[in-house]
Amino acid sequence: MTKTSSEVNDIRGQARQGSVAAIIQVLNDQLADDGIRTRAVIADGMLQLLCEAQTLDQLPQTEVVARVQGMLEDLSPRKIRRVNINSRIVREQQLLWYEEITRDPENQLLWSQVITLKQPNPLVQLWQDLRQPKPRYTVPKGETLRRRDNQPHYFWRGLVGGASLCLFLLVVGWAVKNRLGITLSFGQTPGNSPPPEATAPAPTPQQDPFVQAVRLAEQAVVDGQGADSAAAWLDLAARWQRAADLMADVDPSDPRYPTAQDRVTVYRQNSEQALQRSQQLQTEPDPEAEPTPDAQ
Repeated sequence: MTKTSSEVNDIRGQARQGSVAAIIQVLNDQLADDGIRTRAVIADGMLQLLCEAQTLDQLPQTEVVARVQGMLEDLSPRKIRRVNINSRIVREQQLLWYEEITRDPENQLLWSQVITLKQPNPLVQLWQDLRQPKPRYTVPKGETLRRRDNQPHYFWRGLVGGASLCLFLLVVGWAVKNRLGITLSFGQTPGNSPPPEATAPAPTPQQDPFVQAVRLAEQAVVDGQGADSAAAWLDLAARWQRAADLMADVDPSDPRYPTAQDRVTVYRQNSEQALQRSQQLQTEPDPEAEPTPDAQ
């Protein structure tokens, strides 16, 4: 299936926003003629990139590193500055590749090199963001309410509404003060009352990475039931990867830490499966539906 220019722009736009799944797809498209396939995850504070090919001659370190660095600097993905490029002879059906190369890098890898991407010009990046078209694929059911609308009129509507509410509360407060004869004090002299005891606020569900990851995974399962395009599956792959990253942020002192570590592995598997499905839909003229990964 040949991708249209709008689909290519959609994928490149997601890659610039830091979507690992989109970055993989862009690299695979450009390296396909050389017989090189890439995989990637965010780990150890950097992008862990794996380049695989059928023969050693297809993976010369200097040439591959230079090409990949040039492609990534052209994309300028947000929040990605350091990249660890790994290479090995291709192995099929191995989803937990990062765990494998971390456990035994000497026997798993041909070579490995860490690079630092050049910082893009802020003005150029802003111009690219302004020119980036909106995704053309249909937003999965239930996702619309969760996404923030970036259109300017929503911002101004919220600003005006907030100002109106503050003005209303101020008028009501002064009216109550005048009617009841209450004197408002905006400061207290020392000794009038003891200062409140400082306590650390409990983390809210919005701040809890474990809760965020579970909600994201549950919604990905629901939305995956209706995914029928390569772009939709690419979006699901990005969300599974985000859920895995959130689980990886759970503090080791948290009693849920062992569960979180287990789900990091599961969610990464689901992300790679969704990415594979996205790639299949680009090449198959009449793709068949596949089961949606389970959030567990």
